[in-house]
Amino acid sequence: MNFFGKIAMTDSTHLILCPVNLRHAKAERRAYDEAVAMARRRSAKLIVATVAPEIERNLNIYDSEAYWGEQLRAFITAHPAEGVVCETVVRKGAVHRQILRLAEERKVDMIVMDAANPKVKDYLLGTTASHVVTHAHCSVYVVRG
Repeated sequence: MNFFGKIAMTDSTHLILCPVNLRHAKAERRAYDEAVAMARRRSAKLIVATVAPEIERNLNIYDSEAYWGEQLRAFITAHPAEGVVCETVVRKGAVHRQILRLAEERKVDMIVMDAANPKVKDYLLGTTASHVVTHAHCSVYVVRG
């Protein structure tokens, strides 16, 4: 109990999921930076995930999971999560569904994600973040830009 007679929140975050939209990673990576800092402070493992589209728009990409996996590894190499155990995951499908599915399967303690696509500045919360916040079975930390 703390001074006010309320139960203090424990630091029980051991696994953090950070979905990264690699199409916007150059413009916006605040959520990733926050997830790395949070994982470092809590000695938590970090899962950095990206979701490949069901049907790739770029016809030169024959194996989208391999392509986006390579892009995700390049992103991590360019922005290392020093002092944090980091795993990369590539999923394929609808972004909001894959984030929730991965969080459920891996029993993550927290999801750290961007509020919206950086090109959609008029919205308070993007559709993907809104769906994840509404349906996640864990805490969701939304980073605004």
